[in-house]
Amino acid sequence: MAKLQSRVPDGPLADKWSSYKSNQNLVNPANKRKLDVIVVGTGLAGASAAASLAEMGFKVKSFCYQDSPRRAHSIAAQGGINAAKNYQNDGDSIYRLFFDTIKGGDYRSREANVYRLAEVSNEIIDQCVAQGVPFAREYGGTLDNRSFGGALVSRTFYARGQTGQQLLLGAYQSLSRQIKKGNVEMYPRMEMYNLVLVDGVARGIIGRDVVTGKLERFGAHAVVLASGGYGNTFFLSTMAMGANASAAWQCYKKGALFGNPSYVQIHPTCIPVHGDAQSKLTLMSESLRNDGRIWVPKNTEDAKKLQKGEIGGSDIPEEDRDYYLERRYPAFGNLVPRDVASRAAKERCDAGYGVNATGLAVFLDFKDAIQRLGRDVIEAKYGNLFQMYEKITDDNPYEMPMMIYPAIHYSMGGIWVDYELQTTIPGLYATGESNFSDHGANRLGASALMQGLADGYFVLPYTIQNFLAGEINTPRFNTDAPEFDAAETEVKDLLEKLMAVKGHHSVDTLHKRLGKIMWNYVGMARNAEGLETAREEIRDLKEDFWNNVKIPGELNDLNPELQKASRLADFLELGELMAIDALNRAESCGGHFREEYQTEEGEALRNDKDFTYVAAWEYTGDEKDPKLHKEDLDFKFIEVKQRNYK
Repeated sequence: MAKLQSRVPDGPLADKWSSYKSNQNLVNPANKRKLDVIVVGTGLAGASAAASLAEMGFKVKSFCYQDSPRRAHSIAAQGGINAAKNYQNDGDSIYRLFFDTIKGGDYRSREANVYRLAEVSNEIIDQCVAQGVPFAREYGGTLDNRSFGGALVSRTFYARGQTGQQLLLGAYQSLSRQIKKGNVEMYPRMEMYNLVLVDGVARGIIGRDVVTGKLERFGAHAVVLASGGYGNTFFLSTMAMGANASAAWQCYKKGALFGNPSYVQIHPTCIPVHGDAQSKLTLMSESLRNDGRIWVPKNTEDAKKLQKGEIGGSDIPEEDRDYYLERRYPAFGNLVPRDVASRAAKERCDAGYGVNATGLAVFLDFKDAIQRLGRDVIEAKYGNLFQMYEKITDDNPYEMPMMIYPAIHYSMGGIWVDYELQTTIPGLYATGESNFSDHGANRLGASALMQGLADGYFVLPYTIQNFLAGEINTPRFNTDAPEFDAAETEVKDLLEKLMAVKGHHSVDTLHKRLGKIMWNYVGMARNAEGLETAREEIRDLKEDFWNNVKIPGELNDLNPELQKASRLADFLELGELMAIDALNRAESCGGHFREEYQTEEGEALRNDKDFTYVAAWEYTGDEKDPKLHKEDLDFKFIEVKQRNYK
């Protein structure tokens, strides 16, 4: 494979996107309706892309495995969406948002992509307001903002604790309009199982109707991947249980490089694990760190009493509480980035200061905020989040501190894309969380929604035309072509192989085993020995899976266990790739923390000399090690230095 080409435009950083749009190829309106685009996924990135492309005149086929586009996991996002509007007049700007995002990602992202993200952020807010998204407003009617981690300004727009839901409904109504106009064909309950290449170009997909089990073929001039992240490799995560990496993994195995797979985000404020029978974890929004204070007891004696249930958090006097984030990071306090807050919580719990029965929890306390602002104000800001916490834990957070602990939340890694969001397969694009492009080694809070909508509304509709302009004389594709036959046969063989195992272990039993391997060795803290162990144990588990998985039901029918098994087959392979990437990256940066590489104060210690690059991995075949390609990160407009949030 040739050297990676990022296709970043020349010129000053602030002019690159404008220059690109001024010089790109375009497709005229009469030709747009001759061109088909497949969009896989209906979250914020997918729904906004499908709606925008259809509004422009392209014919779009949109796919989701859920029963409705509205059930995409974007709906679960709580806290908000960033934009550099500077409504608070607190010194924000496009450059500051760009800088905070680059710094938050520990200088492991592509400069030009991040600046473009910051540049279009303001347009996203205007777009969503025009759609009727009910952002919170101040008393005078202007849009309100709050703060998120890694920033010294208030730039996060929000709709109480339901921002993702409201943004997705806005994108969904735009999508629905295009469905009614006939510009979008919607295929719910249709899961992508393979990518079809014709002469090396992405020209379609093989889908499986999850209700009937029937395989179907779909052709197009280009394919857009908007299928989300791969946090469920760990089994326990804050993601929807159906969220999976299979669409991206199929593209990887067809030739799309996978960028920085070891970069996964640990979110510091999640409800702690409470037992082996648990199937997922629940996020408590980062917005809670605006008013909540994180602490553990100063004395291990008090911690032991808390762990035994002899006392509660409210029984510990103020002078015996260690507000460790405020102590260690006075400039940012409780609003340090997620990777920093997560490691700090782990360090305190590992030292014996955990506050629940497992010793793996810290307190998030609103006592001071309630005294300062009043319960009514806190309830107006966070009421639905407090209600959710109480329903799950049976504890009243207005009266006693919440208990929280870090959990897997987001994937910064993903399919490698260039400046145009095109993968290494011509005609295949990846947007939102499915690509690697904007967040480096750690995503700042409230930036996922920003990236998904930026890609779908304001980036892809421009960049994809550079490719489609060369396709105006290409007729619509006949899905009876041999390439479609071969791709469908691959899927049939896979599903029949899975059904033929007839073993003794449920899919969830095997997935939980993978999750424990990943969390123990490829989680918050990593080291060379553990990563080698992870590779060995994942390979053993993979062999056990293919010999002993039990899938009840029928092949050509509604079969959730077959869906889960095919996804787990991909998670097993992806889990090993994550360990390989983490082992290769002999440094600590952002969410990738190698215990061998840390400062005297326990912070991430980068190796800029040897690792200032994107690791893009090429599939070389089953049971073969992947091949590493490097995209050097050249910082021309920002000074690279050790992160400091003190």
